[in-house]
Amino acid sequence: MADSYDIALVRVDNRLVHGQILEAWVPFINAKCIMVVDDNSASDFFCETVIRMAVPSEIELNICSVEDFAASYTYARGGGKKTIVLFSNVGDALKAYQEGFHFEKLNIGNIYHEDYKVCCAPSVFLCEPEISDILNLLEEKGVAVELRRVPREKAVNIQDALKEFCEVKQ
Repeated sequence: MADSYDIALVRVDNRLVHGQILEAWVPFINAKCIMVVDDNSASDFFCETVIRMAVPSEIELNICSVEDFAASYTYARGGGKKTIVLFSNVGDALKAYQEGFHFEKLNIGNIYHEDYKVCCAPSVFLCEPEISDILNLLEEKGVAVELRRVPREKAVNIQDALKEFCEVKQ
């Protein structure tokens, strides 16, 4: 990754690249690059191939592990290619943050766990480890976390969505 990237969206979506990304977020941001930061995708040739087939050729696509991404990205605020960074889970976003990829805002579009503890939105079902990671990003790192599937949808502040759950836990 020698180029400079203007990180326009940092998103957690366990589906990674799909229609909402390509048809809504890419045009809204005018993104020229998508970074898939996911250990499984980076180490699975078949998965990487499927993702590459989904992304139009005019969009640069990088697929890398969390560790490689945090160690090698070059970020230029207001300069470089408009870029969407996709994580498959909140834990990976937190790990990248802890390893040096600092971001101010995290968008959560889709998370599903069968053993979820709280449903925050129609497409966001969080288990306890994910809630803990979100609270870490919010409270210790100062990251704003929003729930929003597509750009035209009204964003929901995660603190409002978790208020009831966190009150019960205390």
